[in-house]
Amino acid sequence: MILQQPYRIKTIKEYHKILGVGNPEHPMISVIDLSKITPYKSEESIRVIFDFYIISLKKVQAGDVHYGYGQQKYDFDDGILFFMSPNQVFTFKAGDDFKSTGSMLLIHPDFLWGNPLAKSIRRYEFFSYAINEALFVSEKEEFVLNSFIKNIEQEYHSHIDKFSESIIISQIEAFLNYSNRFYTRQFLTRKISASRILEKLEKILDDYFDDDKMINKGLPSVQYIAGLLNCSPNYLSGVLKTLTGQNTQQHIHEKIIEKAKQKLSTTRLTVSEIAFELGFEYPQSFSKLFKSKTDLSPVQFRATFN
Repeated sequence: MILQQPYRIKTIKEYHKILGVGNPEHPMISVIDLSKITPYKSEESIRVIFDFYIISLKKVQAGDVHYGYGQQKYDFDDGILFFMSPNQVFTFKAGDDFKSTGSMLLIHPDFLWGNPLAKSIRRYEFFSYAINEALFVSEKEEFVLNSFIKNIEQEYHSHIDKFSESIIISQIEAFLNYSNRFYTRQFLTRKISASRILEKLEKILDDYFDDDKMINKGLPSVQYIAGLLNCSPNYLSGVLKTLTGQNTQQHIHEKIIEKAKQKLSTTRLTVSEIAFELGFEYPQSFSKLFKSKTDLSPVQFRATFN
């Protein structure tokens, strides 16, 4: 099957026109009422790239929709919040019975230019989460987030002055910080699903490092592990950090050290041979990692068993 080339939407004004909601009052920031949009209905999936940030807080009024890890339905179904950053490819398909209400906040990167948020916005990992890793907010959380959206909308609807931009940006930043808090809550309240992810991760790493072909495969990447777990790399790290305090890369390193200790203490393989068996291209890289994690070189660690 040949995938349709993504359609690029460059400006907020262009997107308003596509949605049929009239011109935006501000060229670089806008709030759209989702109830006023007629959903696009098609048997085919549509692929779009936006040149601006999109934050969507909506309620699904009709249609059979499943979200989240493992395509589960969740109890926090009052509101669904998801984020998109510029240049992400967004694929969507809406059935005849799909309806939603809520708000969509559009922010062009140029609006943040010259403000610290222009750089710090990149630290919010949920902009790289997949749509099926959306945030499910309770009624109370939804009220908090909607208050920031209303403040933003009210500010650009009113007379624009020298304070407007900083006030709007402060509201955006507060919205993002609360979203961070609510995502952490979701990780904690979804402990069963999160624990399954952790169990599957451990099995994947065990199988990977027990494979005799490790020397040819090299070290596993975070992207590779996340792909096997059907989630995005940032979402996986977010779940793991909440559960264990360590991200995916740290879990991979822990497994490497565990296997290395086993080989150093039970075999006569040289340090170089062990490094190659564990997927390292250069023994020096293995030795450096081992010492950083254990405060001992591989040779020093082996000496403690003699």
